[in-house]
Amino acid sequence: MKRRNMPSLDLNMHFYDPGNRLFSRSTHEDCCEWIRVRCDNITGRVIELNLRNPCFSCHELALGGKVSPALLQLEFLNQLDLRFNDFGGAPIPSFLGSIRSLTYLDLSDSSFGGLIPPQLGNLSNLHYLILGESYYYAPSFYVENLHWISHLSSLQHLVMYQVDLHKEVHWVELTSMLSSLSMLDLYDCKLDNMSPSLKYVNFTSLTFLSITSNHFIHEIPNWLFNLNTRLNGTLPSSLWLLPNLVDLSVRNNSLVGRVSKVHLKKLSKLKWLDMSSTSVLFKVKPNWVPPFQLEYLYMSSCHLGPNFPTWLQTQTSLLYLEISNSGIIGVAPTWLWKWASRIDLSNNQISGNLSGVWLNNTMIMRMIDLSSNNLSGLIPTELTQLVGLLYLNKSRNHLMGSIPEKIGRMTSLLSLDLSMNCLSSEIPQSLAGLTFLNHLNLSYNQLQGRIPLSTQLQSFDAFDYIDNAQLYGAPLKKNCTQDGESQISVDIIEESEESFEMPWFYIRWDLVSL
Repeated sequence: MKRRNMPSLDLNMHFYDPGNRLFSRSTHEDCCEWIRVRCDNITGRVIELNLRNPCFSCHELALGGKVSPALLQLEFLNQLDLRFNDFGGAPIPSFLGSIRSLTYLDLSDSSFGGLIPPQLGNLSNLHYLILGESYYYAPSFYVENLHWISHLSSLQHLVMYQVDLHKEVHWVELTSMLSSLSMLDLYDCKLDNMSPSLKYVNFTSLTFLSITSNHFIHEIPNWLFNLNTRLNGTLPSSLWLLPNLVDLSVRNNSLVGRVSKVHLKKLSKLKWLDMSSTSVLFKVKPNWVPPFQLEYLYMSSCHLGPNFPTWLQTQTSLLYLEISNSGIIGVAPTWLWKWASRIDLSNNQISGNLSGVWLNNTMIMRMIDLSSNNLSGLIPTELTQLVGLLYLNKSRNHLMGSIPEKIGRMTSLLSLDLSMNCLSSEIPQSLAGLTFLNHLNLSYNQLQGRIPLSTQLQSFDAFDYIDNAQLYGAPLKKNCTQDGESQISVDIIEESEESFEMPWFYIRWDLVSL
C-alpha cells in the first residue's frame, strides 16, 4: 500500500493547487479512494489520473506548478488528463514519453507551450492524443517534424489545436501510416500543403477529418476522394463521395466549385456540414430531398442564395443553423423555426415580418440572430414566449413600434440587441427584471422616456442607449427638466454611421468537426 500511495503524494507536493481540489480534501490514506484517482479493481494499481479542471473558465481552480517525474513510478498508468489547467507556458515534459503504459493523454488547454517533445513517439500503446490550445491568447506549440507520430502504432484519435505544423510538409503521408486512426483533427495548424500529387493514402480506418482554419490554396487533392472507398478508374470531381462520412468541415479555406445533389447523394450518414467562409457554390433544385438528416449546418459566407433553401424543411433533426451572409433574399418561411435551437440568418436580405412564427419552438430555442436584414413591422408579442432564449439580435433592420411589454418573461436572456431600428415608445419596466442580462444595446432608435431604474439597466454603458433623442436617465448623462425639455450633458461621440460597427456578443458553437 505504501508504494502505491507515494507517487501520488509526491505529485501533490509539485502541483500548485489553489482550489485545494485534488488530494488534500480526502481523508483516505488509500489513494485508490481519492476522487481523482482510479485503480485496477483486482491489482490495486493506479491506472488513471483525471486532473482536468472541472470548470474550464474557472482560472482560480486551475492546477499549476510542475508535472512531477513521480509519474514514472506509476508503471501501469493508462490515462492522464490535465486539460483546462495553467502551467504558465512551460514545455511538455519529455519524460511523459517514458510512461509506455499510457493509452490516453490529454494536455490541451493547459497553457503548455513550445516544442512538442518527439519522445511522445515512444508511446506505442497510445489510443488518444490531444494537444494544443483552443484560445488565441494561449502559449504557442510547434514541431520541427512529425516523424515521431508514425511510431504511435495504436493511435486512434489525434487532435491538435493551433499547433504550428508548417515545417512538416509530409503530414499527410506520416499520419496515413497510422492504420488504426479513425479521427484526425488539425485545427488552425498553419498547414498549407495537402500533398495534392498523391493519388492514394492509407487512411483505411478514418471516419472523422477536420482541417479547418488552415491555409490551403491549391485544388482538392485526389487522395481525399478515396477515403473509406474502394473506387477505381476515373474519380468524381467531388469531395463528398465518402459513404461513411458523419462530419464534414471545410471552413475557412480557399475552396471553389459547385455542389449539387449529385455530389451529395451518397452521404446518408452526414450529421455535420460546415462550408462556411469558402467560395463553394451550393446549388440544388427547390424540390430536392437530401439523403441525410443534418444536426449542424454552417454555411455562412458562402453562396447559398438567392432563394431561401427550401430543402431545409426536410431536416427535422436540425439543432444549429448558421447561414449568415449567404446571399439569401426574400421572406423566411414559417417552418424554419420548428426545430433548430440556434439560428443565425444575419447579414442577408431577409424581408417581411415574423409575426406568428415563434410559437412552434418556445422551450428549446436558445439563439436567434436576424441582424443586418430588411425586416420590418412590429416585434411580435409571441417572441416573449421564448422563455429559454439566451441570445437575441435583431439589430440593423427596419422594425417599428414598441419593445413588447412582456419582454420580462424572457428571464433566461443573456444578450439582447435591438439597435439601429425605428423602435419608439418607452422602454418596458419589465426589462429591468432580466437579471441575467449581460449585454444590452438599444441605441440608434426613437425610444423615449426615462430608462427604468434597476441595478441591471444602469450597469450598462451610455453607449448602449445613445441616439434616442427623447430617452433620458442613467446611465445617460441626460436629465428631463420640469417643463419636459431635455438637458444634455453628454460628450459628443464623433463616429460616422458608415464606419460604425455594433458589438454583438454570442457563442459560436463550432465544436469538433469533420
